[in-house]
Amino acid sequence: MGASNSGLGTAPIYFTAISTILGAILFLRFGFATGMLGFWGVLLLIVIGHLITIPTALAISEIATNTRVEGGGEYFIISRSFGLKIGSTIGIALFFSQAISVAFYIIAFAEAFAPLFNWCASYGLDLPRQVISVPALGVLAYIMLKKGTGSGLKTLYIVNAILAVSLLLFFLGGIMGTGESAQTSLTENFFFNGDSFFIVFAICFPAFTGMTAGVGLSGDLKNPGKSIPLGTMAATLTGLVIYILIIWKLSVSASQADLLSDQFAMARIALWGAIAIPVGLAASTFTSAMGSIMVAPRTLQALAYDKSFPFKWLNHFLMKGKGKTKEPYNAMLVAFAIALFFVFMGDINTVAGIISMFFLITYGSLCLISFLNHFGAPPSYRPRFRSKWYFSLGGFILSVWVMFMINALYSIISYIIIVLLYLALESYNKDQKGLVNIFKGALFQLNRRLQVFMQKRQTNMETEEWRPAVVCLSPNSLDRYKVLDLMQWLSHRHGFGTYFHYIEGYFGKHTHIEAHKILKELIGNQQDNGSTLYIDTMISPSYTSAIAQAIQTPSISGMENNMVVLEFDKGRPEELERILENVGMIKAGNFDVCIFAGSNAAINYKNGIHVWIRTTDEENTNLMILLGYIIMSHPDWHKSYVKIFNVCDEGRKEEIKEELQERIAEGRLPITMANIEIIVLKEGERFSDAVNEHSKHAGLTLIGFREEAIRHDTVKLFTDLHAIGDILFVNTSQSKNIG
Repeated sequence: MGASNSGLGTAPIYFTAISTILGAILFLRFGFATGMLGFWGVLLLIVIGHLITIPTALAISEIATNTRVEGGGEYFIISRSFGLKIGSTIGIALFFSQAISVAFYIIAFAEAFAPLFNWCASYGLDLPRQVISVPALGVLAYIMLKKGTGSGLKTLYIVNAILAVSLLLFFLGGIMGTGESAQTSLTENFFFNGDSFFIVFAICFPAFTGMTAGVGLSGDLKNPGKSIPLGTMAATLTGLVIYILIIWKLSVSASQADLLSDQFAMARIALWGAIAIPVGLAASTFTSAMGSIMVAPRTLQALAYDKSFPFKWLNHFLMKGKGKTKEPYNAMLVAFAIALFFVFMGDINTVAGIISMFFLITYGSLCLISFLNHFGAPPSYRPRFRSKWYFSLGGFILSVWVMFMINALYSIISYIIIVLLYLALESYNKDQKGLVNIFKGALFQLNRRLQVFMQKRQTNMETEEWRPAVVCLSPNSLDRYKVLDLMQWLSHRHGFGTYFHYIEGYFGKHTHIEAHKILKELIGNQQDNGSTLYIDTMISPSYTSAIAQAIQTPSISGMENNMVVLEFDKGRPEELERILENVGMIKAGNFDVCIFAGSNAAINYKNGIHVWIRTTDEENTNLMILLGYIIMSHPDWHKSYVKIFNVCDEGRKEEIKEELQERIAEGRLPITMANIEIIVLKEGERFSDAVNEHSKHAGLTLIGFREEAIRHDTVKLFTDLHAIGDILFVNTSQSKNIG
């Protein structure tokens, strides 16, 4: 999808973002903002702006490390998390805001020539700003269309150096005018013109939108999962520090009246400011425009690759690329046409307001995606970089609130446009993931927590990926706590667990009272340990009939049960017989079967979870690895690890190791290669000997079994492992996908 990877590193992400952050608003509006609100008022403005952008940067970094990011930047991230309907809706709005940003920065670029316009006006020649902005847009178009992204990045580095020099000269500058009132402004006036705060915020917010500018280069990056988080966060924090230093410098170097009367107050403060600041403004706005024009066409090209538009010819035209890296040539022509339109007719403040609305929608969406993934906790959501759910939720709420505080009418119009776009896209993309699918994980978690809460107070959600919906039956609930612990581990974060205490007998008044008493005791035992396990009792005349009832009982989570856990005491192997007699019946229902062999030894969590894989475990392997990861999510195991042992022939050692490496990498599982060990059995050595030797101190050992094997050697398979502690024997109904 999108451009072919051209091997760019982190630097383009950083410099594209920082050149946009330190752009037009900084040079043209920060002086005005400081004059209107005072140092502390603008500091509050910057803090609120970054309370939106930093959670967004964290969300982008998180989502970008959970999936293979391709061309399209923010659009790709949104569409692969929310689905193509939502992604295309926001992506189209995002493209227009990025394309309009080009016009915004070019209009601001023309302001750098204010001394020229003033000089001409003194001779009676009142020139429109377009005499600079239109040719500047033409030069930018020539660079990008003829030379491509590579030349754009070279120019980007040069102009960033100019920008750095301009800011340095500003900080080395003196005091504007007498500077008397400036020296006291930090202490005597805490906050100016509070009623104008959000008017000023609306003007200044585009300064913060540069934070995500570099994400659009995702398709050209060698390692997006590394470069996007590093470049984005570094640029965001760099911008924050520079913003604070600039408003401090403005506050101590100029009076409120001077800052309000002259939009080029920075030029009167800076060393050699008459040249340095216009040149810095020109450099920053031109590179900001360049950064936007590198991003916008890639968003449009990615939309076309996903066939987001109703006409095949239009998708084909927009996805067309140029050269080996598939530069989005046609999409760039469209972006320049939109930019030219706004250059001819756009007022800089009006354009800034439009940009703010659509960027705030995008940022709020990204934060919402991150929050829903945290709350929904799908097992496939395993980003290498993790934010916090409350940052993401706060960023989303603040984005929506600020939109309405800036301009309620603009906000309503923006949301109406988004809704109409979604309805149009849904009408011809009915087979794609839409609004109904977005909240599945969140609703699953909400339902799970609500049901457990109601049960504790005595009063089959279907998913597109596998997660455990476990049912366990045991008559030993009051004597053996370990199987209850196991069920809590499995149901803590990623799944749902239903535990039945089995009472042998016929249903009657006596057994009903007994069941109620035991249930109350079991629920009481779970009250204070944060358990998400649902507990009930099962009265049945035989173990077989009890299992048959349990596996047919609907799960209160709304999901169909897909796994059955049975348990026996390793010191009482005779308990195995009735378990193994019923495996065939359970398998008839396509359930995964786990048999827990509990020992008397205490669980040593820090010694890890050992997963043993044999050549006969082709189908069981993924389930065992996935169960290890799911169990590890429980707080009991937070300082532990998963170690994989693979038993194979000498000739397949390297092949097996490579297969495991690939499996772990694709699954983004927290298992290091140091925790993978290939075991080649010595002559005469049995599998059980190797397990007893290597896993005798493990916290938990996972071993696969086949239904066919237990028919031949019923007891030996489960009782030979006498030297180790607790064991979970695993048999899958079908191979699981951990990618």
